[in-house]
Amino acid sequence: MVMRLDNPAGVTAPAGPYSHVARVDADGATLLFLAGQIAVGDDGAIVGEGDMAAQARHIFGVVRGILAAHGAGFADVAHIRTFVTDLGLLPEYGTVRRELFPGPPPASTTVEVSRLFRAGALLEVEVTAAVRR
Repeated sequence: MVMRLDNPAGVTAPAGPYSHVARVDADGATLLFLAGQIAVGDDGAIVGEGDMAAQARHIFGVVRGILAAHGAGFADVAHIRTFVTDLGLLPEYGTVRRELFPGPPPASTTVEVSRLFRAGALLEVEVTAAVRR
């Protein structure tokens, strides 16, 4: 088993002292554990202030880039963990997810939290993907 921490080129740098993804290669498969992503643009500002769908689209765009950098895509996502600041906004988030995962949805956990580490962030999304080599 080999583990590598990575921040892929072309993806906004992490907002803190962490890596975007931990890649674990073992027995003909790769597991990708993505760090929680919030809607932060390259300029460090929140994208889609007050707009759950816009933030979700931005986050999943970042997730798409991280997965692609490791030879994966949304079809490889096994689990999504979502932290939202208002469960009342869940329908808007759900609409975006259904667009990106039209087949059987990944396993999922959603938790309402009082706030996230950046003011204006409405959600944070963690993804785990499994890729056969």
